[in-house]
Order: sequence, then structure tokens, then C-alpha cells
Amino acid sequence: MDFELSEDQQQILKSVKDLLGQHAGPTRNIELQPNAAYDTELHDALEENGYTEIARMDEMGPLEAALIAEEVAYAAGVVAFAESALVATGVSDEEIEGPISLATVADSGKPIRYACTAKTLLILDGDEARVLSLKDGDIEKVESNFGYPMGRYKGELKGAGKSLGAGSGDKLRNWWRVALAVETVGCMRAALWHVVGYLSERRQFGVAIGSFQAVQHKLADNAVTIHGARWLALEAAFKGAQKDQAAVAAAFALETAGTAFTDFHQLAGAIGFTREHNLHVWTMRLMALRVELGGVHSHRRAIAEARWEVQ
Repeated sequence: MDFELSEDQQQILKSVKDLLGQHAGPTRNIELQPNAAYDTELHDALEENGYTEIARMDEMGPLEAALIAEEVAYAAGVVAFAESALVATGVSDEEIEGPISLATVADSGKPIRYACTAKTLLILDGDEARVLSLKDGDIEKVESNFGYPMGRYKGELKGAGKSLGAGSGDKLRNWWRVALAVETVGCMRAALWHVVGYLSERRQFGVAIGSFQAVQHKLADNAVTIHGARWLALEAAFKGAQKDQAAVAAAFALETAGTAFTDFHQLAGAIGFTREHNLHVWTMRLMALRVELGGVHSHRRAIAEARWEVQ
């Protein structure tokens, strides 16, 4: 994989950033949170511009979808973009109606990201992926402080919906891990630069807090690990979500997210724990992403299974 974006990729990201500048951002995220609302306006804009299907386009692919998903997370967009553009396209050649929410059979009775606003559940059921079209009354809305609309499926997820065939479960699991890594990186990058901006302005002892060497070192350490997580995630997307690469990308990104959460709130001080400071828009999302699909330990186990056939 080339570490430099092509001219086409640069132009795509410029267009995406312009679109997100009009429709997304922390203010829009906070505006939608009280009612656990989905940003239908942003969803439609991304769909109308063809971004949700970019992985299927000639001379494009999952890398471009991953780059856009990262930017959507960076802009705190309240849309299930990665689920449609990256995961669904990787699992099935047929179009799956969005918004899409991802779940495992172990999520029966538990809060699921975007479930309360989804039209389709894509369910991981052993070695199968299953597609369940949702009807009115299937989902109970769940209150959440994690920056995502949440819902609970009222029935049993095991065996629900239509199977995509044997082996489709592995595809879903691997692409889901790539999506988690990409979204996590987008949130971490945004949180990092939000903290950098705050520390450049906040003054103590007559100087900006960001001028202290110890603070700079902690920011630099986080920047380096986040940058590494980004390349692992993009490489996993570029190479088609192979099991070991997808698991490595997810494990590293989500482990990094735990450190980033602690460091960023520590550096921001007391204001970082308030609703008035936008840091929570991204860091609370990190906490939701960290526990999805079995969490960090599940991703680490998958690495061992893929590389050393450990069961």
C-alpha cells in the first residue's frame, strides 16, 4: 500500500470534508443526542453523492470507503456509514438497505449501536452472517451517553433473518473489525486535535499549558500511536480484511483508545469532563467502540487463532 494518497483519493476526501463541514461536526452531534436521533440529512447526502457504494465502483474499493468512514468519525457524524460502505459491501454482493446496524447473537437484549434507527440488522451468527429487515416495534430505544443512538432488539437474534451462507460470518467479523479500527482512529484523531487546540490557548503560570515539555511528550506519544493505528486500519481495508490483519488493526486501535481516553481527559483537566467542552463527543464514542464485538480481548484472541492456530 502506498503511504501517499492518489490525486483521486485526495479529491474524494476534499469533497467529503466539504460535505461534512456542511452537515456534521460536534455541534450537530450534540444537537441530535437528546432524542437519540439519526442524522438522516447527512445519511442522504452521503448516499446521493455515491459514497456509500464507493467500494463497488471501478478503480475504487474498500480503502476509499475506509478513508471516508474515518472522516465521518472525525466529524462526529451520527450516521452508520462504515456499516453500509465498508462492512455490508464486504459481506454481500447484493445491496443491503440502510441504515444498517451490526449485532452478534450475544447482543440479544443488549444495547446495539444504531439499532433504534436502522432498517436492517446484520447479525453475526456463528459462521453465518444473517440479514434481518426490521419492522416497527422490533426495537426498543435505549438511553445512552456514548454519542450513538442505541436500541435493543426485542426478540432473539439467534437464527433471526436470512442467512448469507456458510463462511459469511467470517467476512462479517473481519470487516466489522476493520470498521471498528477505522472509526476509532477517526475519533482519536479528532479528540487529539481538540485537546491540542485547547492546550494551545489555556494558560497557566503565564504561558500556554501546551508549551510544557511533559505535556508535549504525552501529546506526541499519543499522536505516534494513533498514526500507527491509522495505517494498520487502512492496510487491513486495502488488503481485503484478512483475519489476522483485521484483528491486529482492531486490537491495536482499541487498546490505543483506552490510553488516549485517559490521557486526553487528564490533559484537558476538569473542563474535559463537562458537557460544555466538546471532547466528550469523541471520547465517549471510544468507550462504546472498545466493547463492541467482544472487545480488545476478542480481537487479540483472533490474532492468535490466525497466526498460530490457537483455539
